[in-house]
Amino acid sequence: MEVLEIIYEEIIGFLGISQAWEILKTGNYSALRTYEGITSFIIPIIPLLVLLELTLGLIYKKQQTRVYKVNFLIYVFNRFVGRFIAIAMVTLCIGWFQPLAPFKTSATWYWFIYAYVIWEFAHFIYHYLGHKVRLFWCLHSTHHAPEDMNLSVTYAHFFLEAPYADTIRTTICILAGVQPEMLFAIMFIDGTYGAFIHAGENVMKKGKFGRLGKYILTPSHHRVHHAKNPLYMDTNFCNLLNVWDRAFGTYQEEQDGEKIKYGITREMDSGNFMDVYFGEFVALGKDVWNAPSIKAKCMYIFMPPGWHHTGDHKTSKVVRKEYFDAQKITV
Repeated sequence: MEVLEIIYEEIIGFLGISQAWEILKTGNYSALRTYEGITSFIIPIIPLLVLLELTLGLIYKKQQTRVYKVNFLIYVFNRFVGRFIAIAMVTLCIGWFQPLAPFKTSATWYWFIYAYVIWEFAHFIYHYLGHKVRLFWCLHSTHHAPEDMNLSVTYAHFFLEAPYADTIRTTICILAGVQPEMLFAIMFIDGTYGAFIHAGENVMKKGKFGRLGKYILTPSHHRVHHAKNPLYMDTNFCNLLNVWDRAFGTYQEEQDGEKIKYGITREMDSGNFMDVYFGEFVALGKDVWNAPSIKAKCMYIFMPPGWHHTGDHKTSKVVRKEYFDAQKITV
């Protein structure tokens, strides 16, 4: 019975419906006037959409079963291994860096806009480094391994990625004067929307949002980010506002003539949990072990994925340049 209770609690925890269910049972709808009451009905949206997406995939036979299977295993593994680390890092960063902030924001609409722009900048920095530093890519690659896009990809992360991400994002925001209360609200909005943009074609065919897509990141933009096509590699690092991708030249729209190919460039088995979760660490370990010098070993750790000590680089920058050079030749 104890095992069944644990399973029941994990299911309820995954769906995020405990608070909403309590409100419905008690009939205390006055709770909906509070931040906690509102969020209790928003949190279950993404898990329920995951189930809807999976159901539609089964009906129309369009889903890749092994993507859901591996992402589910990753979710379960992370629940037991890295459950509280990210929360601890956020708390530590607030305690360490808030006294160093040159000024502090207040709870007004214009400071909220400022805070959100700063958060997007911090998210851009973490995400960019996750693609451009080999060690950080080892943490982030689990999220890019699935060869199909669906909402379950939201849960596919190496357990140390959240602490790494939140350390960078929290530190930048706190030093920029963002108050913790405002930061937590932004984290909730960003996390919910960040899950939503993983919606696959089972629930959202195009996902471009028309003119609105010029100003915010859409599911279409994020599908581009998850692509391994040379045209799409290492683009669209933002989460909601695309201001920083435009500012730093990493903005890329989905092209009708360029079908997205999901996954990572390393040969791998996307249906194998161990390869998806630890494969990049193994590959990095082999490169470091075989490197001819201490300098080369360090370079493999901190240079972008695809860097090679012989000079035969296959980084995204090199691959994209070769692609665009070829396009000019054929035109």
